[in-house]
Amino acid sequence: MRKFLTLALIGGGLALSACNAVQGLGEDIKSAGECGEDVMNGGNC
Repeated sequence: MRKFLTLALIGGGLALSACNAVQGLGEDIKSAGECGEDVMNGGNC
């Protein structure tokens, strides 16, 4: 029982950190797209 709880807690922690990493990646991609759009419209990043 103790091993199961330990594995469940570790797995939950990894899942949460993976979600944050994916969210951060999405924000980075969005930022790069906005930067490219600004450059095409004569602005800069």
